[in-house]
Amino acid sequence: MRITIDDHSGFCFGVIHAIEAAERYLQDHDTLFCLGDIVHNNEEVKRLSDIGLRVITRTQFEQLHDTTVLIRAHGEPPHTYEVARQNNITLIDATCPVVLRLQQQILDFHKEQDQQILIFGKKGHAEVIGLLGQAEGQGIVISSEEELDRIDYSRPAMLYSQTTQSLEQYYHLIQTIKDRYEATGNGDLFQYKDTICRKVANRATQTAEFASQHDIILFVSDEKSSNGMYLFHICQQHNPNSHFITQPEQLKDIDFSQAASVGICGATSTPRWLMEKCAQYCQQLI
Repeated sequence: MRITIDDHSGFCFGVIHAIEAAERYLQDHDTLFCLGDIVHNNEEVKRLSDIGLRVITRTQFEQLHDTTVLIRAHGEPPHTYEVARQNNITLIDATCPVVLRLQQQILDFHKEQDQQILIFGKKGHAEVIGLLGQAEGQGIVISSEEELDRIDYSRPAMLYSQTTQSLEQYYHLIQTIKDRYEATGNGDLFQYKDTICRKVANRATQTAEFASQHDIILFVSDEKSSNGMYLFHICQQHNPNSHFITQPEQLKDIDFSQAASVGICGATSTPRWLMEKCAQYCQQLI
C-alpha cells in the first residue's frame, strides 16, 4: 500500500511565522504568554506548552503587567495594544501580513467614510474580533445569508471577508447582497473588497485533486479549526472514503485491507509532524 502526504497541506505562512517567533523566544526564556491558542490544533498547542508557551484569555491578559505576550497570526483589535501600553507589556506581534493589510484597509475606510462595514466571517473568531476592532466595533458580521436582513439597503456599505473564508461562498454572498441593493434601486451604494488569502483559498482546489487520487483519505486536523472542517467537507465530496483524524491512535478503527493508496492531508492549522506521525502509525498497521 502506498502512503502519501499532501505537500500542499499543513501550516500556512502566518502560522509558521507565529510558531517560529514563539520558539525563538523560548530558546532563551522559560515562559511566553500567548493571547489565545497560537493555532487551532490541540496537539501543536500541547507541544508548544511543553516548552513553555502559556495560553491566556483576554481577561488574564488585562491583568498582566511587565511581561511579554505573543499576538498570534489572527491579529488583535486596537484595544489589545492599548492595554499592553498601559500595563507595560512587551508584544511579539506575529499578526499575519495578509490580516494586517486587511485591518489597515478597514481602519482607513472607517475613518474616512460614514458607511456600513460588513465582514463575511465567523462570529467570535479571533481574526474577526480584530477586524471589528478596526471599525470600533461598528461592523456587521455576516456568517450566512440568513443574516443579510441586518443590512440597511438604503445606506452605503462596504463588504470585506475574513481572510480564510471560502472564495466560492464569498462571491455568492457578494452577488446576493448586490441583487438586494439593486432591487431597492440603490445598486450604486454597495461596494466590496476581495480580501481572501489566495494561498489559503487555493487549498480547496489542491485538496479536491489530492482526495480524488487515493482510495482512502486521512484528513488530520482539529475539530475547532474552521479551515479544517471546510477542507474535510471538500475531501468527502471528492472521496467518500475520507476520515477525520485528530490523533494517530484513531487509525486502528479504519479498514485499510482493500486500499492500494492512502492519502494524508490536513488544514492550514495542521502541523507537518502530526501528519508524518499518522503516516508512520498507518505503516505499522499494514
